[in-house]
Amino acid sequence: MRRPTSVQALTELGRVRLSKSFFMRDMLYSEIAQVHGLLNAPDDPDLAIAAGTRLCEELLEPLQAEWGRIAIRSAYRSREVNALGNAKQKAGKAGYNCASNEANAAAHIWDMRDADGCMGAVACVVVPSFRDAHQQPGDWQILARWIDEHLPYSTLHFFPTLWAVNIGWHERPLRRIDSYAEPKGRLVL
Repeated sequence: MRRPTSVQALTELGRVRLSKSFFMRDMLYSEIAQVHGLLNAPDDPDLAIAAGTRLCEELLEPLQAEWGRIAIRSAYRSREVNALGNAKQKAGKAGYNCASNEANAAAHIWDMRDADGCMGAVACVVVPSFRDAHQQPGDWQILARWIDEHLPYSTLHFFPTLWAVNIGWHERPLRRIDSYAEPKGRLVL
């Protein structure tokens, strides 16, 4: 599949089903792209679909089956969208917290292999039913432990707002859990 450059092509890409519950369209929304008028679409749709399918089938579907509906906050980012998010962060402007394109290869940039040539994908998700039931400081660790015991994740990064989590699938999983929520830092299980 070619990079979409028309509404019809983007519509076709969006209709690609990544798993039982998720379509590519679910993964393409970006506030950065919306505000700055950028097309958040992969240069290599086939690679993005392959990585996104693994993320959805192996991580998001089982997470949703256990905890109920999950909300996608951020998932796929084009190189252009991610680079702008990183440039804004480097300039010290709030709200654009993207790592460099190299650091986000095989993470938020699904259609860019990492330095080792590996494929990966990350989505930032919120699990509303979990957040509703677990609102005490540090409760994010309950979800972290469940994921660690049940899913083949590579990386987890938890955030204080709604216990959002960047959940990552990778061909060579790191099995690493970090948090910006209290207690901050790396969680070792």
